Amino acid sequence: MIIDSVFKRIALASVILLLLLLFSLFPKEKEYELNVRQNIEYVSQNNTSEIYLLDDNNFISRTSIILNGKTVNNKIREIIDILIIDGKRESVIPSGFRAVLPSDTKLISIELTNKIAKINLSKALLDVNKEMEEKVIEAITYSLTGIEGVEGILIYIEGQLLTKLPQTGKILPPVLKRDFGVNKIYDFDSLSNITDVTIYYINQHNDKYYYVPVTKYTNDNRDKIKIIIDELTSGPLYETNLMSFLNTNAKLLNYELKDKTLILNFNSYLFDDIKNKKILEEVIYSIALSVGVNYDVKEVIFMVENEEIEKSTIGGLE
Repeated sequence: MIIDSVFKRIALASVILLLLLLFSLFPKEKEYELNVRQNIEYVSQNNTSEIYLLDDNNFISRTSIILNGKTVNNKIREIIDILIIDGKRESVIPSGFRAVLPSDTKLISIELTNKIAKINLSKALLDVNKEMEEKVIEAITYSLTGIEGVEGILIYIEGQLLTKLPQTGKILPPVLKRDFGVNKIYDFDSLSNITDVTIYYINQHNDKYYYVPVTKYTNDNRDKIKIIIDELTSGPLYETNLMSFLNTNAKLLNYELKDKTLILNFNSYLFDDIKNKKILEEVIYSIALSVGVNYDVKEVIFMVENEEIEKSTIGGLE
């Protein structure tokens, strides 16, 4: 009996020691929480930026990436690397999108002066085919001007300014800005009084929505905000799968451009949920992104029957 009792005590002590050893191997709750917070803080410090890539329907489309660079030049270099087909940053391209620059394109140098970025690329850029060459310029221009501190682009090919497209011979503007247009549609009857307006529509890959800018050239001489709202309330863009979530009964009652703010006053059909006074995020983004590329403003205020509902900062749309 005594021997049995001793063995039981020894066994119990061994189990206790084993449990203590196992507990010591697990991090304490406070330490675990600290590590989680540190990881979240690290991720939040990464810089999310917009980039324009080719989607499955051959539209230059807006999506987001994480940039590691802290300076403007480093961000430019990263984006150019991502835009190169089969490039070293190909892995960061979201599903449903493709790069556009020829695979052997090299970025030779970058200079930034007065918010104009001069990028010097290798001759491989000239190898792009006729159907893609304008889309390549659009993707570079829209992607790089999405970087804070970059308002225009000069493209050089091994030291020589690119003044026209190599295949079609189309003349390029002295400085490339977003008014160069993107995914262009020509819908005019006369060569006089042509208006260009860029409108952001919505497309979908799997279960994720993204935004596609389309520049329309028309003889419509109304204020651009009227054209934007009319186009977005017209439903899907003709002969494309591009959509708008803005209710067809939504009406822009009036608007005011004040300093760097565009104030838009709608009827109640702007709401997706009238009881909770909620506007769909996709509607806010489509309108605000469209305003941002057509107007020199910093924010858009959404009002419904003279009541302020939402405010969007143009530079803060990610």
